[in-house]
Parts: sequence; C-alpha cells; structure tokens
Amino acid sequence: MPLWLSDGFKGYLPAILGHFGVWHQPARTRVCGPAPKPRWMPLPDLLYAQVVKSYRRRRLVGVKHRVVFGTQRAIERVLTAWGWRINPAFVERLNLDIRQRVAAVGRRVNTLCQGEDGLLDQLALFQTYHNFVLPHASLRQPLLLPEVTNGWGSAKLWRPCTPAMAAGLTDHVWSLQEVLLYRVPPWPQLQVR
Repeated sequence: MPLWLSDGFKGYLPAILGHFGVWHQPARTRVCGPAPKPRWMPLPDLLYAQVVKSYRRRRLVGVKHRVVFGTQRAIERVLTAWGWRINPAFVERLNLDIRQRVAAVGRRVNTLCQGEDGLLDQLALFQTYHNFVLPHASLRQPLLLPEVTNGWGSAKLWRPCTPAMAAGLTDHVWSLQEVLLYRVPPWPQLQVR
C-alpha cells in the first residue's frame, strides 16, 4: 500500500479513497428497524497525509501537517526509511508540469480544449511524454565508470532515468518520435448487437 502525500486540495481525498477503499457493513446497533447501510471505507493499511498552507495577503503564514488516513507514527516510519518528511513537493511539481505542458489546463492560454475528449488526449500524451521521454534528475543513476563525451566537456557521471525505466517498463529513454511511432496493440472491442 503506497503512502500518499498532498497539499490540502479537496479533490485528492475522493480520488484516493475511490481507488483504495472497500465496502464495509456496519454492525446492527438496534434489534428493530432497518439494517445500517454499507459504507465505503478506506483500506486499513492506507496512509495519507496533507500539508495545509495558510496564506494572508499572498504571504505564507503557517504550515500544518494533517494525517487523514493512518497514524502519524506509521507515516513517519515509512518516511524515515527514505530520509524524507511530510512534503507535497512531488505533487506540486507534477501539477506545475501539467500546467506548463498541457495547454488546456494552463490558466491563461490561447488554445482551449473544445471538449472532454480533447483534454483526455492531451493528458494522455503528456503522461506518456512525462513517463517515457523526460528523464528525471531525482531518478538518475551513477555510472560505475565515467563515460567520455565527444566534446570538450567533462566526463558523463550519471545515467539518465525516466519513471518508466525506474518501474522496469523499458530499458532506455525514449525519443518523442519513438513514442509517436509506437504501435499500440488493439484492445478488445465491445460487440454491438
């Protein structure tokens, strides 16, 4: 079960709970009357914390850490294993990348999306580019031996790595041409009767 960290945006909670929840039937508290309705509850191992920032006159005046699911101790145990702390920097970085690279999501843009399908297409292309083409500095891996470059620069010390490489889906950084020419296998089509 992954640990989720985000800012205080209210839309993250139903999205996380929708994927990591189960139906739970509460026990009867009365002998007579209707049975209680089942409730959608988070999985017991779900860990989710938020960083809520307070602003006054466009200035940051306070930061609060709020544990939504799980316990503070369980979240700190997972974070200390990696040397991290509760921080929404990764989510904020991804949100910035989406706003910068998907025109329909940007705030003040000349190119608007004409419908939901166009937005989904732009987001799918961004997701593929972000995961297969764009090397992330935080995922780079040190080389055993420095590689000599062709120019006058210093030797290459790091191997670039994308999220797809880190997940084991591919073994190299893709080019955008390689992404656009990739032949996707057909998915099962619904039979219309």
